[in-house]
Amino acid sequence: MPQSAIAPVSFKTHATDFEGFSRSLGDSFRRYGFAVISDYDLDQARIDAALDAAKRFFALPEDVKKQYAVGKGGQRGYIPFGIETAKGADHFDLKEFWHMGRDLPPGHRYRAQMPDNVWPAEIADFHDKVAWLYNALDSMGAKVLQAIAHYLGLPRHQFDDAVACGNSILRLLHYPPIPADATGVRAGAHGDINAITLLLGAEEGGLEVLDRDGRWLAINPPPGCLVINIGDMLERATNNVLPSTVHRVVNPPPERRAFPRYSTPFFLHFAPDYEIRTLPGCASAENPDRYPEPLTADDFLVQRLKEIKLL
Repeated sequence: MPQSAIAPVSFKTHATDFEGFSRSLGDSFRRYGFAVISDYDLDQARIDAALDAAKRFFALPEDVKKQYAVGKGGQRGYIPFGIETAKGADHFDLKEFWHMGRDLPPGHRYRAQMPDNVWPAEIADFHDKVAWLYNALDSMGAKVLQAIAHYLGLPRHQFDDAVACGNSILRLLHYPPIPADATGVRAGAHGDINAITLLLGAEEGGLEVLDRDGRWLAINPPPGCLVINIGDMLERATNNVLPSTVHRVVNPPPERRAFPRYSTPFFLHFAPDYEIRTLPGCASAENPDRYPEPLTADDFLVQRLKEIKLL
């Protein structure tokens, strides 16, 4: 795989030099909309176990998998091949995936927007393995948002309450081998809807970011790295100070077309009733407020899910 265009920031400095960690991470986000974190403190064996559970699910027969295609707007359970389509694209993405969301207790005020998870009975350890990964990435995402808040000159815990019960989604992605006559690409050019996305390194390459000069940059992090990007919600909240950069997953070269690709993006969302409004210090004479009218995170999400044909 070609080397990543973005230099990693060591997570070890989160504890030893939070100021430097925040600055390096924030500068990368401001420049690219993306950052890469190395030396993360997540248990690699448990990450591998969650990915193995996902692979075993995707290997099930199609009629078995489709029993779990029950989630409203694709927000829970199985989303079959040939459904999600990048905004404005003519052809669906070449992928299938599974969504896990946050578990809420009975009577919680967000249950109307955040339904119960479903779990495949055929994979006995799927629930435990995948739920661990969800919680691990949720915790890491909160730490990244603290660094972003500090970088923006806001209180470190600015976003803590906004994401504590956020409508966050773990997506287990399977891009099958690609036949020679395939139409479309693994993931068409798009921006993410949410606040930030955390993506563990994939076994197969293909992720590319559209740089501000119009070039596509390959983002293939070394093993043990985490790719993080700004989503459209945080771009809006920062008045475009931190950009949500268009990215895609291109089809592999001929010698790799027979190999599947798996990845596990975690889409960190605000709570449904969180009002996305321009944050203090993000509008100025040089950067006037582009978004004077606030809207809730749920309204934003529903609008975008319709655009990508999940609603």
